[in-house]
Order: sequence, then C-alpha cells, then structure tokens
Amino acid sequence: MSQAQPPILPPPDPLVKKPRLISSGGVLGSEWKVGRGYSIGEVRAVGLTVNEARLLGIRVDPNRDSVWDVNVQRLRDWLDKVIKGEVSPPEPALPKTIKIKRKRGRVFRALTPAGHRMRGLLSVGLRETHAHKWKKKARERAEKRRHEAVRAKGGH
Repeated sequence: MSQAQPPILPPPDPLVKKPRLISSGGVLGSEWKVGRGYSIGEVRAVGLTVNEARLLGIRVDPNRDSVWDVNVQRLRDWLDKVIKGEVSPPEPALPKTIKIKRKRGRVFRALTPAGHRMRGLLSVGLRETHAHKWKKKARERAEKRRHEAVRAKGGH
C-alpha cells in the first residue's frame, strides 16, 4: 500500500502592526493585521534565503524592515511541519514573465526628416536653443506679456 500524501498547507499569513491613527486619538483598535509579506529579516531569521522562501510559497515584502518574533515563530512552526512531513508546501509558482516592448522605428523617434515633420520639429530650427529662450523671455517682460506657456493655448 502506498502512503497517503500529506495535505498541502500554505504558509501562515504574516502579521504586521496597525498604524496608530491620530483621528482615533492614537489608540489601536486591534493591534495586528494581515500584512503583504514577511520581511527579509524574518525570512533570514528562519534560515532561508528570499528565493528559497518564494519557492516554498512564502510571500516576501522587500519594503518591510521590521522583524517581529510572532512572524518568525509562525514561520518556524510551519517549516518544522514541512520538514517532518506532516504537511507539504504549495507548488512553486513560475516567475512572472515581463513583456518588453520592441524598439519603435526611426521615424517615430524623429530620426528622419519625415519623423521631424510628424513630430512638428521641422519648423523649429534654432527656436529651442537656450539663448533664444532667454531673449524671448526678456522681450516678453519688456512688452509686459503673459508667460509663454499661458499665451499659446493651442500649442502653436
């Protein structure tokens, strides 16, 4: 007779402290809530690396810095059960695939005369140079005109 497979038990949820709300006078309702993941320090305290923890189905939150004894103890208890064979961890999830956008063409990047025209850069010439900008602003100040961004609403 073959042995029965141990039940699959996911790791316990990490607990984090609730922030003290000023609106409620700095008083806590319930002190703990379920967090996004275990901190890297908690995972290391159990004796795992981040990659090993993720393969075991343990959620890791790299933004958390705190190390709570409650979480370390909960993880230790769960790992002891897994090592003894009482429960088995969930199947490791495959890493997410990231779709990289392909490089846009030369025309779209305004590297050709047609791209200059499409982007409206053909008629610009020297207008966007630093010296021209300061001359233009000085002229606007002298004429007591409004700022360049406010003046042209259509972008022309």
